[in-house]
Formats: sequence, structure tokens, C-alpha cells
Amino acid sequence: METSIIFAKFWGWYLIIFFLILSLNPKRIKQIFDDLKDEKFLILSSLIAIIVGLINIIFHNIWEPDYRLLITLIGWFSLIIGLALFIFPKNTVSWLQITNVKFVQVTYTLLFFLGLFLLNVVYQIIPY
Repeated sequence: METSIIFAKFWGWYLIIFFLILSLNPKRIKQIFDDLKDEKFLILSSLIAIIVGLINIIFHNIWEPDYRLLITLIGWFSLIIGLALFIFPKNTVSWLQITNVKFVQVTYTLLFFLGLFLLNVVYQIIPY
């Protein structure tokens, strides 16, 4: 259970910080998509995504129908996106660039609420 709490804290804070950065500086969204055209950035970001995903999966691969499943799915999603960017960079980047800024804003807003949920599980701010 301790591992689940650590990962809930990590992903909760990460998602909230990510949301705040993109909300306070929306130009970062376009910059991230532009940076994906740079091969060095693409390789580095895909390797980081693979490492983070693998660490998450190795230490927390729990398929129970509660908050722990969300943590596991985040790890698998990170691994899959990282592998896709590393193995099929052109196809994955073109697929990612189809999404527009509004879609990204909706997505990171949903991820913000996921972060709030995970932090609420850890800190019990609002009991459920």
C-alpha cells in the first residue's frame, strides 16, 4: 500500500504542476509540439517516458478497481507513448499534431482533476 501512496503523491503533484504551467503559459503547448520536430528532443523525451513508465509498472502494476488502477494506467500510458515516440517517431508525432490546442486544454484539465483525485486519496482533504 505504501508504494501506491507514493505514486499517488507523485502523479497527483505532477499533474497539478503540469496543469498550472500550461495554464499560466499556454504558449508552452505549441512549443512542445514544435519541439517534437527536433530529433534530439524527441529521443530524450521518449526515453524519459519509457523510464518513468517502466518504473511505474515495475513497482506498481496493480489492477484493482480503485485509485491504484489509475496509477497503473498512467504508467502503461507513459510506457506506450514513449515506445511509440521512440519506435515510430514520424507517425506518432503526426498523430499527436492532429490534436489542436483546445483538445490539449481539455485533456490537461481532465488530468488536473485526476491529480486532485489522487492527492485527495493521499491527504483525505474531502472524505469520501
